Amino acid sequence: MSRARQDRVLSLILRRSEWVTAGELADIIGVTARSIRSYVTALNARVPGGAVIESGPLGYRPGADATGALRARAEPADADTPRDRVHHLVRALLATPDGIDVYEAADGFHVSAATLEADLGRVRALLGGSGIVLERTASRARLRGTEMAQRRLLSTLVHEETDEGAYDLEAVRRTLGEGSIGPAAAFGPFKADLVTGLGELGYFVNEFGIGDVMLHVAITADRVAHARALDATLATEPSDAQEQVGALVDRLCERHLGVRLGAGDRRHLAALVLSRVVAPGAGEPASVIRSRIEPDVEDAVRVVVRRASEAFVVDLDDEDFILRLALHVQNLRLRAREQAWSRNPLTRSLKATHPMIFEIAVFVADGLQGLLGMPLLDDEIAYIAMHVGGRLERGRRAGATPTATIVCPGYYELHELLRSSVDRSLGQAVDVVGVETRVDPDWQALDTDLVLTTIDAPAVSDRIVRIQPFLTEADIERVQAAAGRVRRARRLARLRGELGRYFSPDAFVGRLLQDAMPEDVIRRLGSHLVAQGVIDDDYVDRTLERERMSSTAFTDAFAVPHALGMTATRTAIAVAIAEPSIPWGEGRVQVVAMVAFSESDREAFQTVFEQLVEVFSERDSLQRIVRRGTDFESFLDELVAVVDG
Repeated sequence: MSRARQDRVLSLILRRSEWVTAGELADIIGVTARSIRSYVTALNARVPGGAVIESGPLGYRPGADATGALRARAEPADADTPRDRVHHLVRALLATPDGIDVYEAADGFHVSAATLEADLGRVRALLGGSGIVLERTASRARLRGTEMAQRRLLSTLVHEETDEGAYDLEAVRRTLGEGSIGPAAAFGPFKADLVTGLGELGYFVNEFGIGDVMLHVAITADRVAHARALDATLATEPSDAQEQVGALVDRLCERHLGVRLGAGDRRHLAALVLSRVVAPGAGEPASVIRSRIEPDVEDAVRVVVRRASEAFVVDLDDEDFILRLALHVQNLRLRAREQAWSRNPLTRSLKATHPMIFEIAVFVADGLQGLLGMPLLDDEIAYIAMHVGGRLERGRRAGATPTATIVCPGYYELHELLRSSVDRSLGQAVDVVGVETRVDPDWQALDTDLVLTTIDAPAVSDRIVRIQPFLTEADIERVQAAAGRVRRARRLARLRGELGRYFSPDAFVGRLLQDAMPEDVIRRLGSHLVAQGVIDDDYVDRTLERERMSSTAFTDAFAVPHALGMTATRTAIAVAIAEPSIPWGEGRVQVVAMVAFSESDREAFQTVFEQLVEVFSERDSLQRIVRRGTDFESFLDELVAVVDG
């Protein structure tokens, strides 16, 4: 039984805020509901007597011991899957410079020599591009590669054992050995002292990246303790910043872990800290930030940001944003040179909840790749998305907040007090544009999105919310819910207006085979759009290039393949349905919508793109469309019905 699939099931259940059925999990994982039930049984067995996953009429939800079960792994002697054995093999090979005896290792894993030989083949595949080779002499196998390459391999093993890039000390200790890196309790104080020390040096600390630095601190301390220090030879002298940060990390390693670092390891960890987790303080002058940026990086960022602003009709033209993004990109280039990528625990949620922001980040990453020659992974693109999202949040358009009128018959200053309470408690949810103090207002003339009234209205309406003269917590919740419905209705109304224009029966593929692969699906959908004269073959090739940069599976079940350039003759969408789900990127999907946009529909891109992702991120809506949308007419009918609520 696949331990990786068990972990995936548990991760999905942990991410959901409500019950999830076996059928829904089966669609996402690509197995049967019976298999899901088997995985749940196995997961509950990881914590005997504990509550890992609770079962009920509505499906499954996480129990009190769910997080602990996710971290529970097999011991070496119980490594019962090829993945587990490969990880244990690599750990043993890295820990023993002279290598291991293959037959002794097979006995230790309770497998045949032939099985272990197959596992060594998987080790060779894992080593591809790492700079490390697996050598074999008679019955002995050993690894050959630089110390830095071996540390990167250890980092890879740790990340493969953690969920979504989150720092997991237990995974580090499993990889390096339980007694290898000092007491587990030392790492919390180490991190706290590191953050404090960096703050005293004038840096702003990125908490999303510091876990990755702590991983490398643990690896470095373990390797140094085993006489595997880095060579101090460098082409250039370290900067003052590197010297300061290196000295800080060295002091903390000695204080908390009992390890003194040599010059090579101090410089290595200082470079990691400076390129991953620190940024200039909030009051840092632009001239100081610019002095740290290489001219070609700043020029490239300015060019790409300008292109993104024009392509997506957004305002990214802000000097502070550009300089801080350029500094981030410069650090990113250093990581790319070392192939020492930084993980981001928010990657999956950013793609699912802010697809447009992530798409802009992909556009920026693509431009930087062309100008600076550095390919980027999803986690690194997510960091760019965080910069972009921060800028767009500051410049978010006014007018997106629902308007409201308060109806509160006049009695002394009661209506004024209520207006003040609403502004204070709901100022970000609604924009109060008027107060009606008559006991018999003209209800038909109240044309705001919402009416917040202290008296009964003559008719029931979703836009009329009854509140108390003295605002209560229940009132606040009702108004927030009503405002949320207004915002959603606005978004989906825009999508509803575009559906008939962009979907056509000639571009509806219908059901896909369960062994269909992303490239085949993209080419098949693209062929329908090519036949209509909407796009050419080059657009299909660029869609495949975009897919290789970052998976377009923005939710657990919906993929939106597309090219970055808006070169279609008109905007059109080709759709395919997969039941059961098909593999896509690192997950599986059930609906694939290949979107081709024209230059004239630049504004519509954001509406259609974001709202399609929103509709298909709702599991009930997706399943309704998948189950009933057997042909184009029924698919469009169900999609419209979902949009209309």
